[in-house]
Amino acid sequence: MPTGKVRFFDEDKGFGFISGEDGTDVFLHASALPAGTPSPRPGTKVEYDVADGKRGPSALRVQVLTAPPSVAKAHRKKPEDMVVIIEDLIKLLDDTSNTLRRGRYPDRKLATKVAQVLRAVAGDLEA
Repeated sequence: MPTGKVRFFDEDKGFGFISGEDGTDVFLHASALPAGTPSPRPGTKVEYDVADGKRGPSALRVQVLTAPPSVAKAHRKKPEDMVVIIEDLIKLLDDTSNTLRRGRYPDRKLATKVAQVLRAVAGDLEA
């Protein structure tokens, strides 16, 4: 079975291309991936069978060998640094909660700050 790396994959359209180790590009359709496999990212190493399709070689029975390393995980903050951020977030949310208990929404500036911090922390935790 030939091996190669996913060069491109469009999750919305359900297809992409594999660059084989021999230099040939092979069409990759989502139906060739194992059931339950998430869409492969560029750089994912795969093993596959090849069949001649209408527009050239197509991959069949694709098996994911190794996924590329996550860029987000490589830049992930250390747990010790996240503790400080989470504690500051708790204080910020506590202030917001107290404002809401008094029957008022926080001012626009504070609301925007809370939303930005929440998005940033969520991104760091999901990485």
